[in-house]
Amino acid sequence: MDNKRLSGMRIRKFALVSLTLALLISLLAACSGGSNESTEKRVLRVGVLYGGSDNEPYFRQQYTDMYEMSHPNIEFEIVGAINYDDQRFEQQDPSKPVTQPDPYEKMKEMLNGQNPVDVVVLDYNMLRRLTQDNLLQPLDPLVTQDKFDLSDYVPTVIDGIKAAGDGNLYALTPTFSSSALFYNKKMFTDAGIQPPTDKMQWADVLNLARQVAKGEGEDRKFGFSFSRGQSDGFNDTQVYSQALQLKMWDDKGEKMLVNSDQWDQVWNTVSTLHKEKIIPNQEYYNKMYEKQSAEGGYDPFYGDLFIKGKVAMTIGDYGYINELKRAADNASKIKDFEPVDWDVVTVPVHPNDPDVGGSIYLSQLMGINSKAQNDKDAWDFIKFSNSKEWAKLKSRSLYEMVARKEFLKPIGGLQYNMDAFTTLKPLPPTSTDAEKIYREKPGIWEAQNPGYELFQEVIKGTKTSREALAEWETRGNAVLERLKTNPNGGMEGGGGAIDIKAMGD
Repeated sequence: MDNKRLSGMRIRKFALVSLTLALLISLLAACSGGSNESTEKRVLRVGVLYGGSDNEPYFRQQYTDMYEMSHPNIEFEIVGAINYDDQRFEQQDPSKPVTQPDPYEKMKEMLNGQNPVDVVVLDYNMLRRLTQDNLLQPLDPLVTQDKFDLSDYVPTVIDGIKAAGDGNLYALTPTFSSSALFYNKKMFTDAGIQPPTDKMQWADVLNLARQVAKGEGEDRKFGFSFSRGQSDGFNDTQVYSQALQLKMWDDKGEKMLVNSDQWDQVWNTVSTLHKEKIIPNQEYYNKMYEKQSAEGGYDPFYGDLFIKGKVAMTIGDYGYINELKRAADNASKIKDFEPVDWDVVTVPVHPNDPDVGGSIYLSQLMGINSKAQNDKDAWDFIKFSNSKEWAKLKSRSLYEMVARKEFLKPIGGLQYNMDAFTTLKPLPPTSTDAEKIYREKPGIWEAQNPGYELFQEVIKGTKTSREALAEWETRGNAVLERLKTNPNGGMEGGGGAIDIKAMGD
């Protein structure tokens, strides 16, 4: 290739980049609305739960870099309530109990310190407590004052935020994640059965699963799966009980709560599904993997039975759509594979609260500290991050959903029920710190362990669900009693540490 051609390509590339930057800058200016005309240099302190060498660059790239392009007078300072690097590299003394910092207390220190942050970024499970402790400014007056349009916010987001603030708005989030019930249209058509619909109750969905399940052995078609991957059954009970907000132990971690009518109903329901082979069990997976290994085959789907057309319904997150699309796009390369003809409806609901789903996450909520020293820039940044222009740019994400409905479009030109991801409200956050018990008593996981083996006995029929739950209660209480004097339980030193950051992701 000659030098002239290379030079010409460089010039065209430079011109294209310059044009792109010019368009982006003009778009960012539109987002800001020219609200900050002053050229005075100002610092905007943004507080996040976990700081550190990895977290800060990621947050800047995702949220603050674009704002700084159109606001050169604003300098961002990212403050972490907890430095994850300190936790990662700190050596635990084996002779001392494993301790974890209290995220909520650390967040309060960051908000109330001598140099408090202006903007705070938080998870949904902290929102109610922060509002109850009067640590956040209400945003409703600012929304009204600036006529900030929230009319196209998806119900899942705006209603969920208001529910945590007793009907008031204390934070906004530009993105959220959600799950839905995916179903195989062909399997329902072949069975002559109407497919599931939005806001269908769990009992009705599981009844459909029984009707559509058929076949024997390796040809078995299952009616339902609680998740895309393999499950031991006990985890299925955790998914099913989530929307009921059932607890395994009390808030102090001193008494098991599993021997109850509600837990009995959960275990009866899920174990019956396994016994009747309405959902794939461990035996089926074992035989499938044995056959695959004997034939030397490769499974590009890692045991995902819905994508293989073996399961009629499953719960999956928004990102699952990409897996289904990739499989369909590459179907010609896969032996004996037929792409799934699918659609989605809302996840099943419980009759006690039919507008609430258990698989919705609001993890980047932005609020203004009630003690903010720069609350005007804080509000301008939150408006920018939640603007229509920002949503339009971020709507190309394949895994997160933007909060403005106008820019929620099906991925890759597909046609599916987008409302399934945006209709239900998230589970209301509790007023108690649910993670506190894991920090104070890392060994509390031992009280859960008997549940795994006992549930298998219920599936095998050697125990009734009530007998198994009663035994779990007894064995679990024995663990909780030991934890009063040894919070680490049977674990030694750092082995008992719970990664609170991972739990919140």
